[in-house]
Amino acid sequence: MEEKFFFEDLETYQRSLKLTITLCKIASKFSFKFSRIRDQLIGAIISVPLNIAEGSGRKSIKEKRNFYKISLTSLFECIPLLKICLELNLIYKEDYKNFRGEITELAKMINALIKSASR
Repeated sequence: MEEKFFFEDLETYQRSLKLTITLCKIASKFSFKFSRIRDQLIGAIISVPLNIAEGSGRKSIKEKRNFYKISLTSLFECIPLLKICLELNLIYKEDYKNFRGEITELAKMINALIKSASR
């Protein structure tokens, strides 16, 4: 059995990773015509779990909080990107609603990480 890093047990990390994989699978199917949207969406969503992982490894509270904040702002970047995808019929309305709901929950969880890093 392989050893786990601390952040791998964080529900915030696990849920962000799951959302990242889902959105990457969807975005990777966008036609070349929408490659800029695909690349922006993949870049933004991948940044979320990466910055949670990196922040968890930082010793200084300031650095830890900074990486968690970057994770949060990357998550926020996904909102207009998903709306654009919806309006261009790249994703279904039901999927958009589900992704938005998950992003809302993840934002709350990341905010809790930011607050807990301050203690």
